[in-house]
Amino acid sequence: MHLAYPAVLAVLLFCIGLYGVLARRNAILVLMSVELMLNAVNLNLVAFDVWLRDALHAGQALTLFTIAIAAAEIGIGLAIVLAVYRNRGSSDVDRLRDTAETDDAENLPDDGADSVDGAVGAGGARDTPADQATAPAGKAKKAEATP
Repeated sequence: MHLAYPAVLAVLLFCIGLYGVLARRNAILVLMSVELMLNAVNLNLVAFDVWLRDALHAGQALTLFTIAIAAAEIGIGLAIVLAVYRNRGSSDVDRLRDTAETDDAENLPDDGADSVDGAVGAGGARDTPADQATAPAGKAKKAEATP
């Protein structure tokens, strides 16, 4: 068997998967497209392993590891998609941008007493006693501003 046949098939599968990742809006279809791309890579690994007549069959062994990692990735990805679907009611990838944090908290006048991760306002190295006294008030203002 020629190496060109599985290589062309792998290129076609990878291109279909790439199109699915770039063009689809549904998160589950994007995950399926990523799996299609991984399968194209696996096909190339096995084809080159057979073509090179490797005694250790390193391409096939690497393919097994790739399949195991892809299964774990799909499990975690589906769990995230289900959690988003339960919270938002849609698995549309474009609507997931609404979950990003906004800059509304930066506009509140809290004198820079606490940072986004809370390290500076919670007694960090740059705090002065005056900042430590106003830090709870700044956090209360943020808590009132967020719904």
